[in-house]
Amino acid sequence: LDLSNCSLRSVPPGLAEATTAIVLDLTENPLTALPNASFLGFTQLQSLAVPLPLECPGGRDAWQDVTVDSSGRLCQGQRNPCNSSVELAWPCPDNSVCAPDGPGLTQCLCDNPFHGYKCLREGTFPMLLFGGILGTATVSLSLLLWGTQRRKAKTR
Repeated sequence: LDLSNCSLRSVPPGLAEATTAIVLDLTENPLTALPNASFLGFTQLQSLAVPLPLECPGGRDAWQDVTVDSSGRLCQGQRNPCNSSVELAWPCPDNSVCAPDGPGLTQCLCDNPFHGYKCLREGTFPMLLFGGILGTATVSLSLLLWGTQRRKAKTR
């Protein structure tokens, strides 16, 4: 994805839809900042070129090779932060595993059959119970409102 020389002052919001990009060029743009969250989900990104004043997202440790030349900074070979020797700031809770989620970013995925907050719930999500309660509440409230509002519509 070549976004070089596009007069970008910030990372475009539509970039979040290009998570399957392997090569991304942002050089020759007057970018002032490069938030790490801009590359959330970019797990396949292997080569990123940024303007010279900016650092690689995730820092130098998130990339295998960082080279600097007159046109910009080239970040190559995204590292898996889960396999890093650096201690994770937020280790994953029990019943979950670490998974990369972009340059220097991680996510914790629940092991099967765990789910929910901090992967503490075991088993499958009670879809039938949830759907039944939600459906009953929706139908009841709809009938109540229809009945109370119908009288007002007839009198006018």
